[in-house]
Amino acid sequence: MLIGDLLLAHGLVTAADIELASHRQKENGGRLGDNLVALGVLSQDQLDKIIYEAPQAPKTISDTGIQSANLLRIMFKAIYVNSLETASEFSAAIKLPVPVINRLIQEAGDRKFLEALGTTDQSTFSENRYVMTEAGRRFALESLQQNQYVGPAPVSLENYQDRIVQQKITNERVEQSKIEKSFEKLVIAEDFVRRLGPGINAGKSILLYGPPGNGKTTVAEKVADIFANIIYIPYCFEVDGQIIKVFDPAIHTPVLKESEELPKSGLRREEFDGRWVPCERPIVITGGELTLEMLDLSFNAHAKYYEAPLHVKASNGTFIIDDFGRQLVSPEELLNRWIVPLESRIDFLKLHTGKSFQLPFDELVIFSTNLSPDDLMDPAFLRRIPYKLETVGPNRSQYFDIFKIVAASRGLEMTEEILDIVIDELQVKNSFELACYQPKFIIDQVLSACKYQGMDPHFTHELVTDALKNLYTSNAQGAGKTAAKSLSSSSASLAAAQ
Repeated sequence: MLIGDLLLAHGLVTAADIELASHRQKENGGRLGDNLVALGVLSQDQLDKIIYEAPQAPKTISDTGIQSANLLRIMFKAIYVNSLETASEFSAAIKLPVPVINRLIQEAGDRKFLEALGTTDQSTFSENRYVMTEAGRRFALESLQQNQYVGPAPVSLENYQDRIVQQKITNERVEQSKIEKSFEKLVIAEDFVRRLGPGINAGKSILLYGPPGNGKTTVAEKVADIFANIIYIPYCFEVDGQIIKVFDPAIHTPVLKESEELPKSGLRREEFDGRWVPCERPIVITGGELTLEMLDLSFNAHAKYYEAPLHVKASNGTFIIDDFGRQLVSPEELLNRWIVPLESRIDFLKLHTGKSFQLPFDELVIFSTNLSPDDLMDPAFLRRIPYKLETVGPNRSQYFDIFKIVAASRGLEMTEEILDIVIDELQVKNSFELACYQPKFIIDQVLSACKYQGMDPHFTHELVTDALKNLYTSNAQGAGKTAAKSLSSSSASLAAAQ
């Protein structure tokens, strides 16, 4: 990971800027970052900020925060499983800089675990090749029996704790203009956005409640997407000799791609610590499947290492609990699990050995529910959620606006006449409340019917009426506020265009 990679990821420079600075570096020497500053591409303050925020590569084994014996086990498992031969291959596999790897190789040689075979024959440089001795193979197999984790070396618990604090979500100020821009394509009450802004910047917890189909999930996802800072996620960390994996490609989005090739700058690749992955702030969304077990460390008895729980993977990001109150576990049990972290901003986790440790609890927690908050939470817990926002159904004007924008995005023209048909069918005849998801549902139904009949997309009284009949079942008529959640969960949106 080079300084050029990080500057590019932050959008401070372009690939062309880096290439130009690289040419200047070859002529004048110095570091790539200094040459970028000299070219006027970025300021010294911007460069210093990126360097300060990024984890620095360890220069010695003690700098890693991990005992040399444990690092040696990590390295030998990688050598054995991946048939590695050179120090640069060892370094790439366990994400430690070559000087640290060389010290581990020296220790392995002292213990008769490795033998040198000579140098590689490459056009640019040569380096020693190594092979494991019989004692080294036994050490690798014993290490795999201890645990089967093979990958980047862990960071220490202390380093991970410090990093969570250093990149707190409240460090990022989300300006009012940015929030308003994020919600500009949604038909939404102005006071809702005004009240939401302080909650986003507070970085504590938000409760979104109201009838189904009015955009709670959409609002939560929009909030999560607003944050822009780059943070650093460890591949794993170590507690009491135990490995706990954190980086999850299904959750964490790296800002650097493995395939990215930037111009060679001559800058040492180990300038920054490769055990950390620069990522966007994570977003974790969980719904009715959430259980208490998912909020604890998951120990793989076969592989003998841990997977971090969902909320730890969401550290420095957003954790959305959708459909709160519909989990298999009772709301009271879930809330009791969250009381201490929300109050003290510290979470306690326990290894299967009985060892307990703590992590800073830094994430924006969003509870989203269709149920009455007073039925789900006691007053003591409600006090711990400082921002409570209700999403309500649209009035006629807002409903028409949503309809027109969604219709236009699908090549249809929405008219007052069609709106009258919908309103009459829903409210007058069946006493259904208007909801934000309904225009998209109706339009999708109309388009499907037109496709079936081989016609160009258009509205007719018959097509709209048929679509409305699919919006509810006959025995649900008159139960407007309890329209089928299954229809709204995926399409619930205050958004106009999809």
